[in-house]
Amino acid sequence: MIRIGVIGYGYWGPNIVRNFHTHEGSEVVLVCDKNPKASERLRMAHPSIPFTSNPAEIVKSPDIDIVAVVTPVWAHYQLAKAALENGKHIFVEKPFTCSVTQAEELIELADRKNLRIMVDHTFLFTGAVRKIRQLVDEGALGDLYYYDSLRVNLGLFQHDVNVIWDLAPHDLSIMDHIIKEKPEAVVATGEKHLNGVEDVAFITIYFPKRIIAHVNVNWLSPVKVRTTLIGGEKKMLVWNDLEADEKIKVYDKGVSMSTNPANLHQLLVSYRSGDMWAPQVEQVEALRAETAYFLKCIEENLTPLNDGNAGLRVVRILEAAERSVRNRGEAVTL
Repeated sequence: MIRIGVIGYGYWGPNIVRNFHTHEGSEVVLVCDKNPKASERLRMAHPSIPFTSNPAEIVKSPDIDIVAVVTPVWAHYQLAKAALENGKHIFVEKPFTCSVTQAEELIELADRKNLRIMVDHTFLFTGAVRKIRQLVDEGALGDLYYYDSLRVNLGLFQHDVNVIWDLAPHDLSIMDHIIKEKPEAVVATGEKHLNGVEDVAFITIYFPKRIIAHVNVNWLSPVKVRTTLIGGEKKMLVWNDLEADEKIKVYDKGVSMSTNPANLHQLLVSYRSGDMWAPQVEQVEALRAETAYFLKCIEENLTPLNDGNAGLRVVRILEAAERSVRNRGEAVTL
């Protein structure tokens, strides 16, 4: 039986507890939160799980194998480091850490102690992202041209991080999972309107082979939008995560250019407009699939696909984007 301690029982913590506690072969043995009201909520949902307000009881307990850190990002590093130093595998909410330096230190510590890190990039385990990755791996879209994502809504405003650190990790982790090339540079702009941190931001990521990515995140939108467009040489894809059915639509549309042999300076543009099809997307609770996968990684000594290095790659882009915003859109090389 794999035993889990969960630190943080606020917005996302109850989902972590429910999933880890109901898998066969694992159980949550202790939950920690600084808010005393969390104790009552835990008692109502899981009366058998004990509660503490002291995180040291979890990170130092000899009866715990995995520590799940489900706290604000500023607390991730210290709690994750303490857990690793005490021989625990760690499951860390996104984003992994506040800085590249912190992420690199945790990865080195875990490697030295032969411990596993999983960063909670939940979207990688959705049926939609799994299908997109499959289509890209199979070459259905051809060579990729661009990745364009829009993640906007009205609120929820955060006070400890800006909209980039709050919303962009979702899209950056998906982008990192789908685009195999290593990003080369980041350009970002953003503005503060209400509470002293950026609430609107635009991030552009440059890759080799002329691939470009764009992420638009916004807490001030009158509507909630969760849409991603991926353009390829052969086909183009639209993923609308708010669609109940047909979340993914693949369009057999494209453009080709050729030169008129009679006039080398005259380009011939031809447009292709074929069928649209909506591939079947597996209906699965992403967090349940993710937590089951982490347990398997622990049991079989495997490295998760969303390990510390995956978390580091996202944090590196977040850090570069923040630096670019501070310098009014200056390009930051990765």
